[in-house]
Amino acid sequence: MKVDILGIKIDKIGIAEAVQSVEQWVGDKDKHYIVTPNIEFVAVAQNDPSFKEILNRADLAIPDSSRFGWAQDLIQEKNSFKKILKWPFFIFPKAPLLMAFETVTGTDLMYKLISEAADKGFTVGFLGGKNQVADRLAKALIEKYPKLKITYVNGEVRVDNNGDVIVDPRDDGLEIPKTDVLFVAFGQVKQEKWIAKNLKKYPVKVMMGVGGAFDYLSGEVPRAPQIVRNLGFEWLFRLMIQPWRIRRFGSLLQFIWQILAARSL
Repeated sequence: MKVDILGIKIDKIGIAEAVQSVEQWVGDKDKHYIVTPNIEFVAVAQNDPSFKEILNRADLAIPDSSRFGWAQDLIQEKNSFKKILKWPFFIFPKAPLLMAFETVTGTDLMYKLISEAADKGFTVGFLGGKNQVADRLAKALIEKYPKLKITYVNGEVRVDNNGDVIVDPRDDGLEIPKTDVLFVAFGQVKQEKWIAKNLKKYPVKVMMGVGGAFDYLSGEVPRAPQIVRNLGFEWLFRLMIQPWRIRRFGSLLQFIWQILAARSL
């Protein structure tokens, strides 16, 4: 089931169902890609039609924000006064008064897919990341999952905001071998645009944009404790350990304003 949050179609799906879908795609002949919409994705897409189209064409758009239940509830609320009363629940997105909306983060889905890959034998690859974190990630995963089949690791490539390669260590361009699932970490928007342009080019069954997941799964950056994540405050933990994220609060304020202004269809 897909829901519409400010024109972005997001799958209302749990992690088990998401993993099952990917496993089915690995076994068919078609190509697929996964996006991980969060508040910033939705805000950016309002002013970037090409990015919005890429998100809405995705085979799977997981709900990577605990605020989507809050957003859906306010969008469907027809009473403006009640809508104003409810907006502070943005701070407590998992309050029982709001619509249930399970969160599936890109990091969690990537980790689960890697575990399944090691168990069921399908192959994975890692493209992007900074400071060679892709290599450290691959090493850490092999130590944890000796049976994991990694076909490709490349942390040297950089892309611009249009998803075009600007730094390529190989004169003949990327040569990605046959891979079942390729995790792409160029950063939001850039990675999705690169995937949209290159999905058909390479022998890869499934591509997934994963943002900073390489950092978390390699241990380079600590994740919030599970209890903090369960309460919907992982964003606050990230801000504490990465203060530069304060620059992203413009998207947050934009999102809140747009949700308050939205009307149910």
